[in-house]
Amino acid sequence: MPSAPTVPVGAHHRFWPRRLPHAIRPPATSLWVNLEVSARRYPDKPALVFFDRSITYAELQTQAEALAAHLREQGVQDGDRVIVFMQNCPQWIVAYYAVLRANAVVVPVNPMNKADELGHYITDPDARVAICAADLAPELVKANAEVPAAEQLRHLVVTHYSDAYGPQAEVPPAWQPWLNTQHERPTLISGSVATWAEALACQAALPAHNRGPNDLAVLPYTSGTTGLPKGCMHPHSSLMHNAVAGSLWAGNSPETVALLVVPLFHITGMVTGMHTAIYGGSTLVVMPRWDRELAGRLISRWRVTHWTNIPTMVIDLLASPSFDQYDLSSLVYIGGGGAAMPQAVAQRLLELFCLRFVEGYGLTETAAPSHSNPPDNPKQQCLGIPFMSTDARVIDPETLKEVPQGETGEIVIHGPEVFNGYWKRPEATAAAFIEIDGKRFFRSGDLGRVDEDGYFFITDRLKRMINASGFKVWPAEVEALMFKHPAIAEACVIATRDAYRGESVKAVVVLRGDAKGKTSEADILAWCREHMAVYKAPREVEFVDALPKSGSGKVMWRWLQEQEAARAPAADKPGQKADEKADKKAASAQ
Repeated sequence: MPSAPTVPVGAHHRFWPRRLPHAIRPPATSLWVNLEVSARRYPDKPALVFFDRSITYAELQTQAEALAAHLREQGVQDGDRVIVFMQNCPQWIVAYYAVLRANAVVVPVNPMNKADELGHYITDPDARVAICAADLAPELVKANAEVPAAEQLRHLVVTHYSDAYGPQAEVPPAWQPWLNTQHERPTLISGSVATWAEALACQAALPAHNRGPNDLAVLPYTSGTTGLPKGCMHPHSSLMHNAVAGSLWAGNSPETVALLVVPLFHITGMVTGMHTAIYGGSTLVVMPRWDRELAGRLISRWRVTHWTNIPTMVIDLLASPSFDQYDLSSLVYIGGGGAAMPQAVAQRLLELFCLRFVEGYGLTETAAPSHSNPPDNPKQQCLGIPFMSTDARVIDPETLKEVPQGETGEIVIHGPEVFNGYWKRPEATAAAFIEIDGKRFFRSGDLGRVDEDGYFFITDRLKRMINASGFKVWPAEVEALMFKHPAIAEACVIATRDAYRGESVKAVVVLRGDAKGKTSEADILAWCREHMAVYKAPREVEFVDALPKSGSGKVMWRWLQEQEAARAPAADKPGQKADEKADKKAASAQ
């Protein structure tokens, strides 16, 4: 029997949770077996809570098996790819495990995608069956009609979110149109459509479940610096490792009640939210989207113990005028990633609830996380230390040699959670990996450093750097500094054209409610000049009501940067050639 992988001893081992091993040997079974085992152990225990209804583990398994039988009846074979396209809801989780039980592969798709984007998710993975929400079906059907006939979907299962909750559901008023509207059954140009009830009524026999650790389980897509999104090939083993490790790290137990609001299509929600809970027999309180008042009510009502989130969600909840009405005393673990948690907000969590915010780091390619802060020894605005069974280093992105402690370089990752490669992209796969000491490391494309304690800190993406008169400015560092300003709720730093310096620093800022009309752009600029090196300080500030965010809650800095660049004529962009060179370097790192 193979033993747990060995990891090199590093400075961070002094801060490793004493209760945990440095590496683990996860179960040599498929992810479906996790649900099967939990349903056998806790048949009557709530697995999922959605507004006013709950689904037990026994019911979750029964529904997944019925949907799996329906998929097989519609021609889904071993290894086929099946699209799952909806907001967070119980049906998403049922669909996910149904695809696994059918011996097929899940293709999770961002529900914010429109028809022009969706065609790629049909043709690239060669998907012929999809499971989607009724409000999103028109976009999927439209996309399907525009792809070649031979590559079109042949079957669609459609569900309404209201299929999973009852009349007592406290639905936020703004959500009523898309949650409660009953949409007509769509028409698939070259195939059939089944409702959720029809699919779950299937009583056909299921073939034996024959998937193992090395079989492909999920094909999540990730966007790079150029080109169309690429599918990340994750076998059952990579996700299983982080399901088990994540459960151990956060101190999960069958009595854990977790708030699931990070999108399920995103690797963090999928793994840290869903997989850890199903593996451990915990209860998931599911939110379809973020709403701070609903989150406050759910945490209070269901006595939520664990909450993985995006820091912007915590900032929003703490700013709620109803915050004093919510009881967050049940929380024992709170953490997340996607952006650094502002120090002032982390300090408030500690003072109010004795909670240390546990920041983590990972990518779609690493079945996030690849790094996490030790719950008992977290550092603020820090990625943490290499996760269980993981070897991570920092290298010079040009020489590919490891850099000394404290110096900035590219973060590279080796471990059982790392994906197999990009679907149908052998050249991109080859460019994404390097060999160090006989081990295969994934090139993250993120710049970072390691401190004297072995903790990793991110600097920025390889591409995201501002060159101001030869001085390199890392936007993430400037943003972290700006969060200390009492009037700033959120900030995103981008490059702006400067006839003299080539590029200058611009900050797009969201002010706190009580600061609007009282704080000027000049006030922010003066404060920045006082609190950071002159070359880092923004030369321009733009106030906005909200920063654009992706479906996973990350600030879309690249979109803001593109909008800024579009304001200058192509011939009048001093940093254009440098940007093109950076684009090529970043693309090779992907």
